[in-house]
Amino acid sequence: MVNYPRFTAEEAARLIKNGDVIGIGGFSSVGTPKVIPAALADYAVEEHAAGRSFQVGLVTGGATGPQIDTQLAKAQAVKFRTPFQSNSDMRGAINSGQIQYFDCHLSMIGQDVAYGFLGDIDVAIVEASEITEDGNIILSTSVGISPTLVQKAKGVLIELNAAHAGKLTGMHDIYLPEMPPYRKPFMITSPGDRIGTTYVKVDPKKVLGVVETDIRDNMAGFKPLDDDTRRIGAHVSNFLVSELKRGGIPKEFLPLQSGVGNIANAVIGALGDNPDVPAFSMFTEVIQNSVMDLIMKGRCNYVTGSSLSLTEDALNMMYDNMDVFGERVLLRPQEITNHPECIRRLGIIALNTALEADIFGNVNSTHVLGTKMMNGIGGSADFARNAFLSIFTTPSMAKGGMISSIVPMVTHTDSSEHSVRVLVTEQGVADLRGKSPSQRARLIIENCAHPDYKQLLWDYLRLAEGKGFHTPHTLSKAFAMHMAFSETGDMHNAKF
Repeated sequence: MVNYPRFTAEEAARLIKNGDVIGIGGFSSVGTPKVIPAALADYAVEEHAAGRSFQVGLVTGGATGPQIDTQLAKAQAVKFRTPFQSNSDMRGAINSGQIQYFDCHLSMIGQDVAYGFLGDIDVAIVEASEITEDGNIILSTSVGISPTLVQKAKGVLIELNAAHAGKLTGMHDIYLPEMPPYRKPFMITSPGDRIGTTYVKVDPKKVLGVVETDIRDNMAGFKPLDDDTRRIGAHVSNFLVSELKRGGIPKEFLPLQSGVGNIANAVIGALGDNPDVPAFSMFTEVIQNSVMDLIMKGRCNYVTGSSLSLTEDALNMMYDNMDVFGERVLLRPQEITNHPECIRRLGIIALNTALEADIFGNVNSTHVLGTKMMNGIGGSADFARNAFLSIFTTPSMAKGGMISSIVPMVTHTDSSEHSVRVLVTEQGVADLRGKSPSQRARLIIENCAHPDYKQLLWDYLRLAEGKGFHTPHTLSKAFAMHMAFSETGDMHNAKF
């Protein structure tokens, strides 16, 4: 049996040096280490007070918990951050230029680490639910890029979390792609196919030590559904039923991917409640509450993802019903869940959200007014680019109606018209497949724009139509609605 050294969080934090690049395990704010990063933030504050520099690079699988992003950002302890965050303190530091931020497709960040594109990983910090007798790591409620970080880091610190001890064993499928040109096909032909091990293999010589914890993930509950969110969910559900009935989707249905948040939760819930939708499986990144409810109801057959992003009550329900969930839930590295090969082979229906979309079908998922980073692209484009059917959703307005989410031209493009096949707002559905730019514009304005903004958008479109343009833009006016908001606080004040 391998016996790793035991440390306090404070002792572990002091093994990290100024300038180190730190790999943080976990995904979507769960299964992330908690006490060592918090102790590292305190250590940084001490070092700064003593007049010494202390900053680290931060490489994660995705969003992390407040013990990482909040505390390290407030401690001014982060030099650069990648690839995805959802924390207001970290976001503020990024947008102020205090932290350099590299946004990246989540399918690619593990490969970037593996190839050394981000430099060496000095220390990986991962959360485990158990450590096997031969020293290998059974992860907790997420995987992310933890296996790659453990493999590539010079040293590894493990937070052993008793809150999940013995509960998650067997729920992981750990497999990492070989390096090209020796990469083999992933033998996944259905969401439940296993191709790896239940643990992360680690070289015991690299393990610096273990810090014991007993802390659950702190996932905020979802806001009550409003009418717009319900309508978006219903529109998506009804559209997919119509596709099913006309033969555009196989009668067995297809696996679903769903993004994060209230709208995603509502859409999955609406699909599960629709009796015309057969029981389905999911091949996704983040497993949310609605999915677990559908498994209990027999409406979701199987789900594989990289993260159990569950509230406390949903996690308790899973632990109380492991006879059901143990056979229907599987956690994988994001190098697999987000890999184009798997997405394309399985024929995923991808459901993601947008900040704004333009009348030609381009989507902005990341930047407010083209300049301020919100969260990052995440895995939305991994799925959108490779899905059987890619659907983006957004409420038609924001900021109490002062912003139209449908605009003449997006201020930043994350998923282009080539990847966005269907656009849905609470107003309706625009099926963009097989449509020219002018045809797409008409559909989006008529079906998706809020009535308060329709005339403005029609006015913009008519500026350029009939002038021999394939895509009828008027560049001098393309951002007039954004400029109106920037200058007056209301897009209604745009003039065309």
